[in-house]
Amino acid sequence: MILAVDVHYSKDQAVAAGVVFETWQDEQAQKECFSLVEGVADYEPGKFFKRELPCILKLIADHQLRPDCILIDGYVFLDGHSEAGLGKYLYDTLDGAASVIGIAKKRYKNIDAKYEIYRGASRKPLYITAVGMDVDQAKRNILTMHGKYRLPTIIKRVDQLCRGHRTD
Repeated sequence: MILAVDVHYSKDQAVAAGVVFETWQDEQAQKECFSLVEGVADYEPGKFFKRELPCILKLIADHQLRPDCILIDGYVFLDGHSEAGLGKYLYDTLDGAASVIGIAKKRYKNIDAKYEIYRGASRKPLYITAVGMDVDQAKRNILTMHGKYRLPTIIKRVDQLCRGHRTD
């Protein structure tokens, strides 16, 4: 089972959404779920995990999800290999039970071009980082995901799902 997650914030609330699918090429979700999270921490620059991690963990617990791999909107490692980001904190909190792939839309200051992939005809890269899986394999997996545009279909869907259950 592969789980793509995203979180949308509104004041001190958040909606964590998840899309469960079986193979990298799946066009549609096997299951869609979301959780409302109250009392979300304020955003702290460089400490994004403090805000997002509790939301993702609540989603996983609420829906009793046991994924082999989790896709997050962001970085596993902020520098690609050692500086922990949200994905590394998630991996450690889950005791390595699931590999984590970070799919970031914007370049973080220390990320090298070797973490870039280009999907479709896009001239803008995605930045792929991973833990529990070789980063080159993670990049190949994201490249093979369904969709002809920069963002895979499943990733677009999880973004729509969390935004569609807005708290405001």
